[in-house]
Amino acid sequence: MDSATSDRRTPLGAQADNGLKIVIVGGLGVGKTTMVRSVSEIRPLSTEETMTRAGETVDDVSGVQHKATTTVAFDFGRITLDPHNVLYLFGAPGQERFWFLWDRLFSGALGAVVLLDTRRIDDSWYAIDRLERHGTPFIVACNDFGGPRHTPDEIRAALDLDPGVPLIDCDARERDSSKQVLITLVEHVRQYYATQAPPSEQELV
Repeated sequence: MDSATSDRRTPLGAQADNGLKIVIVGGLGVGKTTMVRSVSEIRPLSTEETMTRAGETVDDVSGVQHKATTTVAFDFGRITLDPHNVLYLFGAPGQERFWFLWDRLFSGALGAVVLLDTRRIDDSWYAIDRLERHGTPFIVACNDFGGPRHTPDEIRAALDLDPGVPLIDCDARERDSSKQVLITLVEHVRQYYATQAPPSEQELV
């Protein structure tokens, strides 16, 4: 599901006042690296390594046996919003042995995308749990792997997803589709914080 990075994209200018951080998280092989590559305006920083037979004894590769490489730290991409604002994208590693990195990646994040392979819904449980515990707003994006179709209600029920969390379809290989995922997240984050009750005077003391 890899998408070739375009060298025609205009690089970020030297000055940017605000850096906004978004994390893309999910299970092994759900398309996190592909999404960062498809939407980043620069050649993404990638920490992919070749998967080996030894790794199969550590990582659960059921359903992704065809996968030849895997992220071992994180992917990094960048999108210019305007001359003063830039969006930084971090693709988190999906293997359980690297989950300890997630809380660090969530720190300071505007929000997160939980990328979902509907053939392996259970792989998203830990990501959703950690984001809820961390208090990071997120959306769920179902990546298109051509598998069996599930209704939104079925997916929400399987994930025990809060009704206020957006659930959308996407194709991480397509730049426009990945951009729509990020737009949906930003709109959700805006609404999320707009509805948060301000702290009471007692809490401020």
